[in-house]
Amino acid sequence: MRHPRSSRLPLTCPSLRNVCLSLRRLAGCGREGNIALGAMKRFQILTEADARVLDHGSSVVLVRGGQVTPLAADTLRARRVTVIRESGDADSVALAPVSEIRVIAIGSDHNGVALKQFLRQYLRSTGLAVHDLGTDSDEAVDYPDIAATVARQVARREADAGVVIDGTGMGSVIAANKIHGIRAAMCLNPTLARYARQHNGANVLSLGASFVTEADAREVLEVFIRTPMREPRYLRRLLKIRDLETDG
Repeated sequence: MRHPRSSRLPLTCPSLRNVCLSLRRLAGCGREGNIALGAMKRFQILTEADARVLDHGSSVVLVRGGQVTPLAADTLRARRVTVIRESGDADSVALAPVSEIRVIAIGSDHNGVALKQFLRQYLRSTGLAVHDLGTDSDEAVDYPDIAATVARQVARREADAGVVIDGTGMGSVIAANKIHGIRAAMCLNPTLARYARQHNGANVLSLGASFVTEADAREVLEVFIRTPMREPRYLRRLLKIRDLETDG
């Protein structure tokens, strides 16, 4: 059965709509990300023949005004190829976390005050701006309130990344992830911090004051803030996470 000709990719094709991303805010020329787009193959017209020779899980750029043929669309889906559309669409969303972190929001409940103060001092010693959002005493407070305050600053781009702390880190990570646009990760070691950023695009780090020493927490935080998300292929998964926030 022959597919009808189409001058442009139909917007009713949800799978391809999910992998055609705008470059307006994903280009690696600013603070919104560090995606190595210049090294990827670029197409004016992406045909089935082109799609068949692309590596599984790879990413390509469709230049402004470019077209994907209907048969190519099927092959791209099968090969899990991410097509990044070079355009200025109004619904462009910067999915990649900020790679060059300059401002960090940090907050803790009463269980994490000492650790928060230690990390705040460390961050400021490195030249980063720190928004300390409390609490500052051992009087009991509710971790969802603190975590939400930090997460909202990151979501509104008032901070490039966030750190939330409670006794275990589990409650704060759950609360932070309820804020639209937040991808919070609880990390107990530097390896988890690196994967959280590099593979999952985490923009908020959750720490459990009862489970990490000050030295361990500093190492985890250092890896978290210094690890960018460089691989375009991971954007496909971030887009699916974004869709879950909308569609449930």
